[in-house]
Amino acid sequence: MTGADVAPRSAIATLTIPTATISADPLLTLIATISPPYQTKVTISKKESLSLTIGPDTLTHRNAILRSLCGGGLHNALDSQGSSPLLFLGGHSASSFAGASPISSLAMAGISSWMSVASSIRGGSADDVSTLIGQLNGYFSTRSFVVPSAAPTLADLDLYLAIVENVSGEALESMIGSSVNTRRWLEQCGATLEELTVVAAKNAEYSKIPAATIPKGLDPKPSPLPMFFYGDEDESVVAAAASAVASATAAAPANNKGKGAGAKPSGAPGGGGAGELTDEQKKEAAEKRAKKAADKAAKKKDQPKKANKGGAVPAAEVTVSALDIRVGKIVKAWEHESSEKLWCEEVDVGEETPRKIASGLRAFYKSDDMQNREVLVLCNLKARNLGGFPSHGMVLCASNADHTGVEFAVPPPGAKIGERVTFEGYDGEPEAENKLAKKKMFEKLAPDFKTDGNGEVVWKGVKCMTSAGVCKAVNGMANAQVS
Repeated sequence: MTGADVAPRSAIATLTIPTATISADPLLTLIATISPPYQTKVTISKKESLSLTIGPDTLTHRNAILRSLCGGGLHNALDSQGSSPLLFLGGHSASSFAGASPISSLAMAGISSWMSVASSIRGGSADDVSTLIGQLNGYFSTRSFVVPSAAPTLADLDLYLAIVENVSGEALESMIGSSVNTRRWLEQCGATLEELTVVAAKNAEYSKIPAATIPKGLDPKPSPLPMFFYGDEDESVVAAAASAVASATAAAPANNKGKGAGAKPSGAPGGGGAGELTDEQKKEAAEKRAKKAADKAAKKKDQPKKANKGGAVPAAEVTVSALDIRVGKIVKAWEHESSEKLWCEEVDVGEETPRKIASGLRAFYKSDDMQNREVLVLCNLKARNLGGFPSHGMVLCASNADHTGVEFAVPPPGAKIGERVTFEGYDGEPEAENKLAKKKMFEKLAPDFKTDGNGEVVWKGVKCMTSAGVCKAVNGMANAQVS
């Protein structure tokens, strides 16, 4: 398909989409289809590259095009509670104009940063997704979406699609595990994309843009209400209750289709399900409970009291001593050839040769700021490719809540290159790289790795020390996350 699919006289924007992008970029396809048809002229071309022209200006970067379509480029038609229920920029586009609202300006910067994260995840590995999921679980413990918003934003949907395009099915389910905050966010983004495909389908007849193919994410699972017991119930009662819950949960997707509000699930009281106890079973269970209680009381009376009750040995707690954090010095830094976000660095951490490490700091530091900078380096991370660059370690930085401010975590003057930092009361050798990754130790420790009110690096309030003194955020950023 070539040529203009939509060419209204009132169009204020011309969007050119390569044919290959239609199938490869579902988010761009959705936004193009949902965009106000009388304001947007869409051309699908086999030869031309992606671009958006608004007046004398032409944008060619995919992320900038998406933000413009959702914001000021089309007079905020896709970011307004008034004329549209869509909030692709969290409702911040209009109020951030010319810095009118600092909060909205920060939110818009956050959307841009998170879309850059999504771009890096698309070019990364499954390990990158696993690390991100662990970090998101802590991030979403106090937030609904990546920036303040009443609904998933463009950045949320972009990040979601980057994740499910990389990892899906059982592999994604396994990565999520008990990360309930990340699961909730993934399910919400998936549901929002389903709703958007319905809106896009209504516009498709006019726009003639092929439907977007949305990758499959998580399958939302029914969550039955908890059942409480006093602890002296007979096993048959507990088993019957569990059976009723299992039956209702398994049947929920099928049984709820087409049923009215008064319908009862299988196994519910009064529903005649297999999990309901008969009067005879109830009587038998009550007799067993009484007998069990009497036997337990008699046994307790006959046994002498034990001074010390034996118990299972609790699993060893993971502490900050598992991390190998050393004083390092960036001896060389250059721009990544294919990522606008990454610096490539050679960092001296006291080994025979400098470590090669990639850091997503291009938005925050210039080349001169990187050269000969003394930093803190997490050294016992497994080596991995970031955009094709072999990275072995992490340069630690402090960042604010929405990641719009980032500062190096640095050692004090006089600290020795290669020296391992310490935390008082947490001694021990660092864990091997494989074990640290397999047990997701850094992800467990990261939520407590912060700067305090003085900008000093701490873990659970214990200061990060070298032989020369305490480590800190280079400009004193207080109460920030360190990672």
